[in-house]
Amino acid sequence: MNDTYRHKGMRQKLTELLATKGINNQKVLSALMYVPRHLFLDTAFEEQAYKNKALPIASGQTISHPYTVAFQTQLLDPQPTDKILEVGTGSGYQAAILSHLCNKLYTIERHEALYVETARKLNALGYIQIRSLFGDGYKGSPRFAPFDKILVTAGAHMIPQPLLDQLKIGGTLVIPKGSSHTKTMLKITKEAEQKYSTESHGAFQFVPFLEGTVGQAV
Repeated sequence: MNDTYRHKGMRQKLTELLATKGINNQKVLSALMYVPRHLFLDTAFEEQAYKNKALPIASGQTISHPYTVAFQTQLLDPQPTDKILEVGTGSGYQAAILSHLCNKLYTIERHEALYVETARKLNALGYIQIRSLFGDGYKGSPRFAPFDKILVTAGAHMIPQPLLDQLKIGGTLVIPKGSSHTKTMLKITKEAEQKYSTESHGAFQFVPFLEGTVGQAV
């Protein structure tokens, strides 16, 4: 499947739509314009790839609305020098977006089959700088911590302490949290060891953020 002028035209319309919805970070919009979302989906969904909607992917997961991806990315505010952990690789689309905006990106996925498929896809698309990990997102990645920023792409019922522990002082965690299907988007800043400030940024829907792993990668 190629990235044609037609696809780029659809991406242009999508980014224009997102701009009307409050996505005003030009670096984020540029990354969304650059990354071909349709290549992270099954070919059956190619015609829907640039609509502002969530779509199904493997392992019973979804690729988030483009607006949600853009909103989380803008809230995280990646900088060129940042080392970032993404929790919930999914299709790899969010990871591809982030990789254009930061220095080092690690992404962790709990579904073995999805981890294997997406790691291969990212490599095939040229995103060889992204470090894909298989594991329990609730535990983060102690091996590569600390991180400047952490982004969680699934809806949590609690804030995992390991993720807070793995943030640098001054670091940011963006995570959707709540007890129902609709989650509140939180931006948590680590001001000092065991001292955090929290901002709420609207309601979103996500697949649940679950503990443990499915399968065992080798």
